[in-house]
Amino acid sequence: MRRLIAASPCGLLLLQLILALPAAADELPTADGYRGIWYSNQKQPGDEYVYKYSGGLGTYCAKHRPFAVYAKEANKTFFCYGGTTPGNKTLLHMVSYFDHKTGTVPRPRILLDKKTTDAHDNPVISMDDRGHIWIFSSSHGTARPSYISVSTKPYSIDAFDRVLKTNFSYPQPYFVPGRGFFFLHTRYTGGRQLYQMTSPDGRMWSEPRLLSGVEMGHYQVSGRHGDKIGAAFNFHPKPQGLNWRTNLYYMETSDFGRTWTTADGRALELPLTTVDNPALVAEYRSKHRNVYMKDVAFDAEGRPVILYLTSGGWESGPKNSPRIWQTAHWTGQAWDIQGSIQSDNNYDMGDMRIEADGTWRLIAPTEPGPQPFNPGGEVAIWTSTNQGHSWKKVKQLTHDSPFNHTYCRKPVDADPDFYALWADGHGRKPSESRLYFTNKTGDHVWRLPPKMDSDVAKPEIAN
Repeated sequence: MRRLIAASPCGLLLLQLILALPAAADELPTADGYRGIWYSNQKQPGDEYVYKYSGGLGTYCAKHRPFAVYAKEANKTFFCYGGTTPGNKTLLHMVSYFDHKTGTVPRPRILLDKKTTDAHDNPVISMDDRGHIWIFSSSHGTARPSYISVSTKPYSIDAFDRVLKTNFSYPQPYFVPGRGFFFLHTRYTGGRQLYQMTSPDGRMWSEPRLLSGVEMGHYQVSGRHGDKIGAAFNFHPKPQGLNWRTNLYYMETSDFGRTWTTADGRALELPLTTVDNPALVAEYRSKHRNVYMKDVAFDAEGRPVILYLTSGGWESGPKNSPRIWQTAHWTGQAWDIQGSIQSDNNYDMGDMRIEADGTWRLIAPTEPGPQPFNPGGEVAIWTSTNQGHSWKKVKQLTHDSPFNHTYCRKPVDADPDFYALWADGHGRKPSESRLYFTNKTGDHVWRLPPKMDSDVAKPEIAN
């Protein structure tokens, strides 16, 4: 049975297909261990690097966020990831948690089989103010449906209700206390266009609102600071398309998406449709530099810092070096653009935090790995005490690894004992993929158990 919701309490037209649910959801099945999906994209014929990008991509991609959230009330970090069956036969949306009191993880729960091996369909996680866990299950384009699911009980992964079947890509949900869910995402409507939806309760949703659709579209990352949500994005130029992504843009909202402004408060007319618009932070097209979005963070004054990487082109390999991690920091008067850390692949990915003492902390696979010039590598912690003008590598977390480590992700409200989550995998051919996490100082890296003989287990130290 299906029903249509016609209007929200705010008077906005709501036209979303909601699935009627049974009185009680069945308990989710469990897997016998933590296995990540292996995925590849776009072959490079006759090239030793084999693919544009590939590897263990259970926490892929940069435009999916977040993958983990810490719940102080339960003293658990809940997380999701793209898992798989033995043999990497299908993408499974997995949900689990780390119990900080016992130092253990349970067998991960299987939320759904996405019927693909495309890691673009990976899930992301959110949590409302009652402790219910929400999973946003993405799709790569329009060929498959997307879903929103919610745990039947607070702080529990045992059972979920599916509340929405629709279509969205690159999900970035934010729960704002007192307001509800603010959902940034992409829709394949004449290119990769940026949209927002809002919901007071996760069940009744506003119509999708188009925010930007310049030429062939965008890739976007975002962040939240109190009531403020900021979005940074590049654009895909015509006629070349997504492999020639370039330029850097930013906009923000502090009123739950009713109005959007530039960093200096100028109101924007949406949707954005032209390359040269007021949201432009830095122009890279004429410099023939590609722009790869990584993260958005905020300083103590709520001013945005955009983390991104620039390179000379889309192919893997040394010819497009240097690949430079850069930051664009709004100082209150201007964008301060810096960058000195270098990587060997466009898809090296880490998230950045700005901590209470003003330290900027990056956890990312910046060091060459066993498959150099493929995505990921060895993970390091970098810090900056002068707002990105210089960086210090304070610790290398992984060494002599058999596979590249990829896509280090930060939990929402992270506890210092679970500060980043990532996966590994061979950079050039299909392989197994394991899941890892580390603490704030990088004293240890823990591997989630790939094979479990009991209902709970302690992650093993991997460094």
